[in-house]
Amino acid sequence: MNTIAIVDYGMGNFHSVARALQAAAPDASIKICNQAQDIDQASRVVFPGQGAMPDCMRTLNESGLRDAVIRAARNKPLLGVCVGEQMLFTHSEEGNVPCLGVFPGQVKRFAGKQYANFGPASGSGQERLKVPHMGWNRVQQAQAHALWSGIPDNSFFYFVHSYYAAPADSALTVGVSHYGMGFTCAVAKANIFAVQFHPEKSASNGLRLYRNFVDWNP
Repeated sequence: MNTIAIVDYGMGNFHSVARALQAAAPDASIKICNQAQDIDQASRVVFPGQGAMPDCMRTLNESGLRDAVIRAARNKPLLGVCVGEQMLFTHSEEGNVPCLGVFPGQVKRFAGKQYANFGPASGSGQERLKVPHMGWNRVQQAQAHALWSGIPDNSFFYFVHSYYAAPADSALTVGVSHYGMGFTCAVAKANIFAVQFHPEKSASNGLRLYRNFVDWNP
């Protein structure tokens, strides 16, 4: 039986992810794990996250699960979600903190004259885009991948974020969305697939992505 460990380091919507995975793959054994040995023993791993990056990295380090996540990234199917995707990169502007360094690249904040917390740009009469970016956005499939199977290109997924990953290697980008600018919203390499959006909040497309992950044999 497929055993799927959801990494519980204290910062994430683990129960929502577990419910969505169970709905997508009722044949799988799904466990929320806060022990390294349980992550090591699982056949595949989901690494979610939400909140501020400094808090996420601190709690991951304090949980004792950091090395287990890095081991999983080396040798078994791993799905990163939201801040779980961002944490796979080298460094984050949010709090100026180092991340796990699985992928080269920076986590950056939406910035520029097109963004504002609220209200029109001075003298422009045009509403600026709010940060955080919250809501449904289309995802362009920049590369074919098994986890896109059965999901039409430019499908909608649900986002909640102020920061996004900017890979140093463009070959990592398998999904792109647009919010005032194009940004990478899905990355993949070998046994890792990671997304900025929330599959567990993305209706049928999100459930299909989770099902594809359960069936994936990289």
